[in-house]
Amino acid sequence: MSGIDVSGGAVDGLKTYEVRTYGCQMNVHDSERLSGLLEDAGYVRAPEGSDGDADVVVFNTCAVRENADNKLYGNLGRLAPKKSQRPGMQIAVGGCLAQKDRDTIVKKAPWVDVVFGTHNIGKLPVLLERARVQEEAQIEIAESLEAFPSTLPTRRESAYAAWVSISVGCNNTCTFCIVPALRGKEKDRRPGDILAEIEALVAEGVSEITLLGQNVNAYGSDIGDREAFSKLLRACGTVEGLERVRFTSPHPRDFTDDVIAAMAETPNVMPQLHMPLQSGSDTVLKAMRRSYRQDRFLGIIRKVREAIPHAAISTDIIVGFPGETEEDFEQTLHVVREARFAQAFTFQYSKRPGTPAAEMEDQIPKAVVQARYERLVALQEEISWEENKKQVGRTLEVMVAEGEGRKDDTTHRLSGRAPDNRLVHFTKPDQEVRPGDVVTVEITYAAPHHLLAEGPTTRVRRTRAGDAWERRTAAPPAEPAAGVMLGLPTIGVPSPLPPVTGGCAIG
Repeated sequence: MSGIDVSGGAVDGLKTYEVRTYGCQMNVHDSERLSGLLEDAGYVRAPEGSDGDADVVVFNTCAVRENADNKLYGNLGRLAPKKSQRPGMQIAVGGCLAQKDRDTIVKKAPWVDVVFGTHNIGKLPVLLERARVQEEAQIEIAESLEAFPSTLPTRRESAYAAWVSISVGCNNTCTFCIVPALRGKEKDRRPGDILAEIEALVAEGVSEITLLGQNVNAYGSDIGDREAFSKLLRACGTVEGLERVRFTSPHPRDFTDDVIAAMAETPNVMPQLHMPLQSGSDTVLKAMRRSYRQDRFLGIIRKVREAIPHAAISTDIIVGFPGETEEDFEQTLHVVREARFAQAFTFQYSKRPGTPAAEMEDQIPKAVVQARYERLVALQEEISWEENKKQVGRTLEVMVAEGEGRKDDTTHRLSGRAPDNRLVHFTKPDQEVRPGDVVTVEITYAAPHHLLAEGPTTRVRRTRAGDAWERRTAAPPAEPAAGVMLGLPTIGVPSPLPPVTGGCAIG
């Protein structure tokens, strides 16, 4: 389980909050909503690195990652002494694990004040206030979506890039995944509402958006239009000022030719595709209840490459699914060789309580899974490096990012993303470059997971997105309302933090 700590500066005399996020992109998306709700209610973020030293600590949990429950209770246990020493401190647990475990959380950790689910994140401020007044834990788990997340207030992390949620829930029944039981059936937003939000974001300076859904390209099934997703991509192309459009995560079952055509023919839809494979074996895919087979998957990859020759395609693969034989695993390696993914997020199968796969016979011994995993990683590393080497000598437009290059300060470089989402580190130019601006560079070196542009930057294009970043960083923080109050929701959208792969956002 990987965590994203959403914390920051505080204002003296006002109550502070910290949100800890585990799991997929949808949880990152929800956490920016939770931050927005708390700030709308008068809280301010705790200083970075506060490590639980806040008036309200919120855990946004994942039920998919390995040992998710043990890690949650371990973290809750570490907060118990702090809470006993800090009068008025409150702890809330939300997300998929809260939806699944409900009453168990308060039984195991009676110092928790609020438990809420995936369908009612908008209730958090009310539940915190109710727990404070009644001096007892509040557990409220809605069984269906109460309000689409985009109607809630938000605290976006980025001035230049944003998530835009187009659907929630999933209609698939993959045997390794518990998410449909926790997030519910797919529910789509109206296209007009999505486009209105995108236009509002672009007016604020956002130049890149990522369309987000549990099964993003199934968009339209809830509103009765099989081509709704391709139409939405084309509509994004008409939004003036929107430079880059991405989406995650699609499912091969719903990936149709009209979507490929829309990607190829819409200039601001980026040449990037994340297409989850999970396994290359037809036998294993059937056991997983994945509604495609190897030929269908490779056919999609072939069509995408024909229409978009420079597309970078990434994937997800599970190694060691119950019953997987050596022959099955060799079929996965075959698909990896044929597809030549730019990147693969690989996972060793482990049981997830509540999933059909957890009850299957022929669970694979850990040592066998580990050995296969290492073989797969070695193959994919080799392919990723070879594919990245093909980028050497190319001139690329790179959107400058904030916080992407961990060594930028010591190497005197800046970092950003190419149109195909490859990470590029480039030599810092003499003139000022801001996150959201676009630079033109020539790639001089390739590693398996990044590219280098060691020569001079040939062009710096200052953008409205860079202006928005400059305004945000230059402006003093807005003065919150005195005290902690329950505010009315406003409209906004969270920014794309570095992608969190695996878990419930994978199709």
